[in-house]
Amino acid sequence: MTDLRRRSTLAGMLGLAAAGTVRSEVWAADWPDRPVTLIVPFPAGGGSDLFARPIAARMGGELGQTIVIDNRSGAGGTTGTAVAARAAPDGYTLLLGDTGLVYAPTIYPKPGFDFVRDFAPVSALARVPYVLAVNPARLDVTTLAGFIAAAKKSPGAIDVGSAGMGTLTHLAIGLFEERTGVRLNHIPYRGGAPMLQDLLAGQISAAFVLAGALAPHVAEGKVRALAIANRRREPILASVPTMQEAGIEELRAAIWFGLFAPTRTPDPILDRLHGAAQNALRDPEIRRLWAEQGARIELESRAEFAAFVARETERWNRIAKSANVRLE
Repeated sequence: MTDLRRRSTLAGMLGLAAAGTVRSEVWAADWPDRPVTLIVPFPAGGGSDLFARPIAARMGGELGQTIVIDNRSGAGGTTGTAVAARAAPDGYTLLLGDTGLVYAPTIYPKPGFDFVRDFAPVSALARVPYVLAVNPARLDVTTLAGFIAAAKKSPGAIDVGSAGMGTLTHLAIGLFEERTGVRLNHIPYRGGAPMLQDLLAGQISAAFVLAGALAPHVAEGKVRALAIANRRREPILASVPTMQEAGIEELRAAIWFGLFAPTRTPDPILDRLHGAAQNALRDPEIRRLWAEQGARIELESRAEFAAFVARETERWNRIAKSANVRLE
């Protein structure tokens, strides 16, 4: 190819790229001109809705269009997530993603999506840590060290509940066993609510429970919180130490929620969505609601959130593989 032809080809390519950028920006300037759908891949009225609905209402007001919640539950969140992955990358379909979805390709044979490949991170929304708690009538220990000693004395004898096979609470149990060398008796439930009810009733000895759900029962003395699986203490359980303070390094387990859009959604639209979400998180009412759930608000850039998701994807997929968790 002659130098003249090379220069002509390069100029053409640059021209097409510039034209594409202009078209993208013009298109984004008119967005949104109709309602936006936020797919929540879990049942209506569940924990995810506590974060999705207030954010959707606040963002919709700022964007000038209604954000409609579409609860598409099934298969641990993979059904709705697969629908979102196939949506047009035009900014009119969003996904409320959480921790469990980043390792879904490891535990499900055909989840219908690859989270890293198919989604663009938009904004972090909230992070809620899990707390290891015991029923004192069933297991009379007051510290994490006491719990570990009891588990080592009777391997496999302590019943520890989870919200179900492959859930984050299941993986948290595996991570705890890996970090401490103990062996526990995993009791899977069909959701966090029945698990907590059985913990309160003394049907199981212990469980990893979300801070917001656990706090009222700790205050009433029905359960005892031993340690928070987080780097920082939580205001609603201020006297409860972190796992690190209690003697276990790097044992973190928290459910986080964030907004995602299909890959190839134009950057100008992603930027507008990010700005609207971050402004919503500054709202005093949103902050109050989050605090009641024991949730930490995350104000960060799209790049920072993307880096966080990448780290979480690597970490939880490793843990899922180590625990040999596979679901059909």
